[in-house]
Amino acid sequence: MKAMTAVAMAVLLSVLDYTVVNIAMPDIARDVHVSASSAIWVINAYQLANVIALLPVATLGEKFGHARMCLIGLVTFVGASLLCAISQTLPELAAARAIQGLGGACILGVNAALIRYIYPAKILGRGIALNGLIIALGVALGPSVAAAVLSFASWKWLFLINLPLGAVAMYFAVTALPKTPRTPVTFDGVSALLLAVGLGGIVTGGDNFAQGSSAAMGLGLLAIGIVSMAVLVRLQLSQRHPLLPVDLLARGGFSIAFAAGFLAFVASNFFIISMPFNLTNVLHRSPVETGLVITAWPVAIVLTAPFVGRLADRYPAAFLTSIGMVICGTGFLLLRLLPPNPSDIDIAWRIAVAGCGFSMIQPPNNKAMLMAAPKHRISGASGMISVSRLLGQTIGGMLVAITLGFALPAPTKTCLTFAALAAFTGAVLSFSRVLMKQSI
Repeated sequence: MKAMTAVAMAVLLSVLDYTVVNIAMPDIARDVHVSASSAIWVINAYQLANVIALLPVATLGEKFGHARMCLIGLVTFVGASLLCAISQTLPELAAARAIQGLGGACILGVNAALIRYIYPAKILGRGIALNGLIIALGVALGPSVAAAVLSFASWKWLFLINLPLGAVAMYFAVTALPKTPRTPVTFDGVSALLLAVGLGGIVTGGDNFAQGSSAAMGLGLLAIGIVSMAVLVRLQLSQRHPLLPVDLLARGGFSIAFAAGFLAFVASNFFIISMPFNLTNVLHRSPVETGLVITAWPVAIVLTAPFVGRLADRYPAAFLTSIGMVICGTGFLLLRLLPPNPSDIDIAWRIAVAGCGFSMIQPPNNKAMLMAAPKHRISGASGMISVSRLLGQTIGGMLVAITLGFALPAPTKTCLTFAALAAFTGAVLSFSRVLMKQSI
């Protein structure tokens, strides 16, 4: 259990730090004397470094060991936290956040692989569900932790608290993480560069849309990213140990699970980004009321995670993921069909239905991705789990921005419609594994 504690603390640090900074953005912008739009780079630098480094880190995990990469990630993350706390200007803070993002990638790129070695195959679903629970807790606790710290200290303490927490996590990592097999792979710098340009272009272009910036610049960055990824795929097809795991994507069960996970996060972002606008502008809830009502989403995930883990160990992912997608999509439809003047409870239980459905998607689906990969490629599978999440969130954010940008009579309700469609599409895609006899 100490080994899982090490993984859980590392993951919680990386997720929690991302969410707490969002709440502190106004204070950070004021202290470093920049506009709110410029201060967004405190968030973007972390996300961009994180997504670019995930797959290269997964490859390095195969070469040097997953536990070692996790420990390197913790040391990098904690050191960068100190740099964030002593930063005086936006460039200094953004650079420190980028280093933090690299540390976070070292953790998130190998955490699923470590869980595969910590838990026997027959109870692997429980380990993955626990990991999902930790991520949900990080998302749910982020605003509360930030508010508590900022009520008596400056934003710098949001980073300084990582030092003692990180030290405890490092102790468990050094003493408890299992040694994993190493594969003598050669690190491909050219492919890593193409991957950085490709994913960087897609993420930055998507974020450009999400922030309502220039559409032309967003399209240009997306085009650069897509072309770079196309060139990368051609190069990777001839590689024995590809940086971009095209060998895994060629496996029907793996590619369907990856696409299903991607669609799940597209659907969830349609809800997560648009629902506050719906609650505030349409249903006239205060910011505090909005936050409390939306808390039904992570609470539902936290409460159902233990049960989902056991189900994931007993039933095929093709069934559980499909059922979860249908329940999640139904929750979004119920929100779309809210009466004109609903009570908070009426809104919250519908959000909880969607949250319960979402909690059923990831553990069995992520387990399917891990089980579909041979053991010597487990790092690549672990990295792709995080890539499906980050790309789904980014593309979802971009699509929400485009939808809200159109002069529609009810744009937030349209977003909920698209959320339900994405979830139902994912259900059909996931269930196709039964027809393909890929039901792991």
